[in-house]
Amino acid sequence: MSRPDDGTGGTEPAEAPRIPPPRPAAEDSGRWPAHWHPTPPADGVPPPRGPQEPHGPQEPRGPQEPQKPHGPQEPQEPQKPHGPQEPQEPQEQQEPAAESRGRLPAPPVPPVPPVPPPAPQLSHAVLKSLLGAWALAACPPEETAAVEAHLNHCNPCADEALRLREAVGLLHTEQSLDLDPLLRSRVLAGCLGRRPARIPVPDWAGVYDAEAARLDALLRDMGEAEWRAPVRLRWFDGRRQVGRDTTVAGVIGHLMVVDGILAASLGLPDPLGADAPGDPEARTEAYWHDGPELSPEAAAEPEAVREPWREQGHALVRTVSFAGRGARMLPVPYGGFSLPLRDSFVDRAFECWVHAGDIAEAIDYPYEPPASAHLRRMVDLYARLLPDALAQRRRAGLAGPPRRLGTAGAPGRTLHLEVEGSGHWYIPLDSPAALPSEAETVARIALDREAFYQLAAGHVPPEEAAAGQIGDPEAIRDVLFATASLSRL
Repeated sequence: MSRPDDGTGGTEPAEAPRIPPPRPAAEDSGRWPAHWHPTPPADGVPPPRGPQEPHGPQEPRGPQEPQKPHGPQEPQEPQKPHGPQEPQEPQEQQEPAAESRGRLPAPPVPPVPPVPPPAPQLSHAVLKSLLGAWALAACPPEETAAVEAHLNHCNPCADEALRLREAVGLLHTEQSLDLDPLLRSRVLAGCLGRRPARIPVPDWAGVYDAEAARLDALLRDMGEAEWRAPVRLRWFDGRRQVGRDTTVAGVIGHLMVVDGILAASLGLPDPLGADAPGDPEARTEAYWHDGPELSPEAAAEPEAVREPWREQGHALVRTVSFAGRGARMLPVPYGGFSLPLRDSFVDRAFECWVHAGDIAEAIDYPYEPPASAHLRRMVDLYARLLPDALAQRRRAGLAGPPRRLGTAGAPGRTLHLEVEGSGHWYIPLDSPAALPSEAETVARIALDREAFYQLAAGHVPPEEAAAGQIGDPEAIRDVLFATASLSRL
């Protein structure tokens, strides 16, 4: 409800709003001072209120009317002291406590961290030389700050730093940085299988070339101490398993002097000279006794043994490659027997494989079997040598007599030999001149390639060879013993 216009051009509310009196500071803060009690004392005199401080600027709420008393009030008498009081200091020198001001104590001010020293002033050349260490996070903090400040305004250094950081990322690989021990052998096998030779190498010489290269790869990965590692050589002498202890250097020397038989047959220099014995075991013993490459001084230098053997092998392959097809049947004498040149190379390849396995076993190094095509050539050679080996054992009284005598070229008793992954062969049992026949098969032997390797190398006794056997037990025993007797030092 409004009053009539009083001539000022506006209206006045019928009843002005009542503005509450200001509250004490303690009530505004939500806390009561320790010395203030909401209940007035018994004498009716309210306790004095502490000084109030404004809580901040306040907006004006409009014109206020003076507060009218609600009733008659009696004049207040000054409060008399109840006892002697000590003189108080002037009020301006007393600072009220935080609780009496109605505020919480101010939080402690945290310590100001020390200001880092400014980055050192380095020249452009010095900062550029630090980019590699910076990319590897190897710089101290002050140099790191100087380099990063420099990269903000030097574009060439920034580009170089980016390339270095990318290179560092390539170095942090999750895989081991150690090379696979068989990496060199696999690369070599791939090269031999894909790269055609400038000079065509005969297939039978290529088997030796590949196995010599694999053994050379093993030797190149060895340290000087491993060259002096003890190696146990084992073979079967026709009656029992025998062995001989030497070193890695001694094994390579043995291979070199036996390869010298092929070298002498091709007109190349013999490492033992013109008067050297023809038997492989005698040649080896002579070399081990007098060979200068096995002296303590030479044994400490692996190249003193490896290089002559490797150069001789290259000369052998190169010579037969130029010799033509007629050289393959050239006889190579081995003391008590001889082999055509083509079979001699395959035999030397098998010898490389066997002795590489002996070295790898001595130094705890992985070594894989030959390629399937090369392994088949080796097994084929030994299968073709078995009839003569059986006849020699019969003449020495080490094998049973023939069961059936026949004319040369006639079918006779036969053993079926199967080597897993390489093929199968039929072996005549009664005479080398007999014709093997599947229909005349009286026994069968099945070997995997590891068992064949162990047996033909003389590493296991024939009676312990892991072989599948069916048929005539005497024929099986004679063939297993004849296979082991093909091994030699």
